[in-house]
Amino acid sequence: MSIVLVAQHRFDHPADAVFALSVDVERFPQTFTGYGPIPAIRRIVLQGPLAVGATREIHSSDGSVLSEHITALRPPLHHAYTLSGFRAPLGWLVRSGQADWQLQPLQNATLVTWSYRFETTGAIVRAPTALLLHRCMQPAMQRCLQRMNALLSGALPG
Repeated sequence: MSIVLVAQHRFDHPADAVFALSVDVERFPQTFTGYGPIPAIRRIVLQGPLAVGATREIHSSDGSVLSEHITALRPPLHHAYTLSGFRAPLGWLVRSGQADWQLQPLQNATLVTWSYRFETTGAIVRAPTALLLHRCMQPAMQRCLQRMNALLSGALPG
């Protein structure tokens, strides 16, 4: 059973700058600050060159290390990955998450649509997991996009 989340934001920046930040292992962590029980990203370690098939280690503020496997990479318009390695208690609820970033160039701007499809561990946990993800992960995603925009605008120290 899957749960889908979508966050969108209009950036007053070109798609190449937004895309570059979205895959930047040094700068992106400061934009994902978490929300409620969703931990912040402290560090990202890229295992090899950024390419389809590469893996990134996501070090979180709760001490967990998640794995991102890059499944699509088409700069500056699209990238996708599968997130896995959740530890308890979230690991009891979620098997994996498939993230998809779509960047649509607009006149003097870029529209980003970031979606996640989370696979739950079973039907019995779907309702509480959906509630948790919609109330915590979705706001974390939206805040991340807003912080990315602030970083690109110089309003967030970088």
